[in-house]
Amino acid sequence: MRNRRHQPRPQPRSLFAQAPGLFLGLVALGVASVYSIGDWSSDPSQLLRLVDPTCDIKGNISINSRERIYHVPGQKYYSETRIRHEYGERWFCSEQEAREAGWRRAYR
Repeated sequence: MRNRRHQPRPQPRSLFAQAPGLFLGLVALGVASVYSIGDWSSDPSQLLRLVDPTCDIKGNISINSRERIYHVPGQKYYSETRIRHEYGERWFCSEQEAREAGWRRAYR
């Protein structure tokens, strides 16, 4: 009987190995800690909204009133607002798109 060397199975490649530019770009945008790949697999257009600079309007749902409110860059709480897809929050590419979807502009 021959002495065979054990050869390990090839391991699946990580996202970083498959698309390092995309991975590093997402990290640079700061979304890697906020979103999971599951967020994008349910609605792939959301990934495009993250890298499309024209889609910078944040559609937030109020915890207390459940009111749908959108925030535009420069508003008081824009930078603190986080989009959580699991709660129905989303990104918009224009204020018109947000209003047509039934959201109102934040007062501040």
